[in-house]
Amino acid sequence: MGRLRFFGVLGGTKDTTIQKYRYSIIGLGKLGASIAAAISGRGHDVVGVDSNHDIVDLINAGQAPVHETGLAELIAANRDRLRATTSYQEAILETDITFVVVPTPSNELGGFSLDHVQLAFREIGAALEKKDAYHLVGLTSTVLPGSTRHDLLPILEQKSRKVCGPDFGLCYSPSLVALGSAIRDFLFPDFTLIGEFDERSGSMLEAAYAEILPQRPECRRMTLENAELAKISINTYVTMKITYANILADLCERIPGGDIDVVTAAIGLDTRIGGKYLIGALGYGGPCFPRDNLAFDHMARSLGTQAELAETADRINRLLPETVMERLGVAITPGSTIAVLGLAYKPSSYITEGSQGLLLANELSRRGARVIAHDPLADKFAASDLGDEAIVLESLSECLKQASIVVVATPDPAYAELEPKDFAVSKQPVTVVDCWRILSDKLVNQTNIVYLPIGRSVNDAVNSARLVALRNSCVDQ
Repeated sequence: MGRLRFFGVLGGTKDTTIQKYRYSIIGLGKLGASIAAAISGRGHDVVGVDSNHDIVDLINAGQAPVHETGLAELIAANRDRLRATTSYQEAILETDITFVVVPTPSNELGGFSLDHVQLAFREIGAALEKKDAYHLVGLTSTVLPGSTRHDLLPILEQKSRKVCGPDFGLCYSPSLVALGSAIRDFLFPDFTLIGEFDERSGSMLEAAYAEILPQRPECRRMTLENAELAKISINTYVTMKITYANILADLCERIPGGDIDVVTAAIGLDTRIGGKYLIGALGYGGPCFPRDNLAFDHMARSLGTQAELAETADRINRLLPETVMERLGVAITPGSTIAVLGLAYKPSSYITEGSQGLLLANELSRRGARVIAHDPLADKFAASDLGDEAIVLESLSECLKQASIVVVATPDPAYAELEPKDFAVSKQPVTVVDCWRILSDKLVNQTNIVYLPIGRSVNDAVNSARLVALRNSCVDQ
């Protein structure tokens, strides 16, 4: 019953069809463990593979090896279908389809390192040599166009002593998910993307997705190279949309009555634009968006063209933490205590990679402020990242008690629940910089609280004068 209740939360239903495929997952990190648990939760046998014995032991004990929303419950509820091993051969021989979910970190050139993938493919190839039946290998890790066919396929054929096509299949099929909601995103994607070596490979993976995914979303099949380009293009486009919204937010701060939420709510109704990621706040972060943007630019340059939009988005995103306090008119005096709330790259996550909150804390410290910080999940990880630049406190109330300026850097539910009394702990005015406008209904016009939301005009008189100057500059003399 526990598994059924969990799927009720996800919005799915129990799969009562006869199981067709058995699955192996190579790499049981944040994404791999989530995919393994999600597939097992749909009623399929799954064997996970990882070189880390501690991770393998945790999975086999029915425990989550990493923090991810819903992961612990799903693993515990599906112990009879999900197990882990360090043996590639064991996993390959017992399953029909293998998903490779290993890291492809950025390299010094701006592309993606294939070291982990190549190692996995060598082990998979060696295992395929021992297997008589057809087996499908699906790469989910982000790579640049050409990597699957020219860098990875030869490894499989060499190590297996077999030929791709008649002997085994190969697809590139990235999971379009965000950490923090990886299980839900995997099970309920907008669409599935399959780069296929041949028709047999693609048809088998499409059939597998039809088994796994409750709503059977539209599937797009294409060449390996087109799928590799499509994956990196999705994230690059999203970063440009986020950056455009952040530019609009800056403009809204400079016109009387300007309100980014009003503007984006209107333009988002245009189906050519849409409302997703059109918020206007701090910039993007995380393990995927920044690096995919850089890799897109690197790819374009290597192919003899330019990706100026991607370059501009990256530049604006990097500069945003340096400018946000200045454009809101916040005076940072040496020694002043500033609290930064939110150090993960997004709510409900402990991942600090590319976090705008961290970048902001570092910038404030560089300007001489005493920085204290808080995050519901990422506090220990952020403390290591910040070093001597800031003090990370476990107590949110203690952060608010000490600070004369409070910056809400992520729209975490813990911060949305704050009340005016939580800030007004002394007779001295407190400045609250709300980067996501989650406290506007509570803090506007409060005594002893100077409320400064990103993306809204806070001085209409000054902004009216700006428009007069703009009009005068446009009138022919």
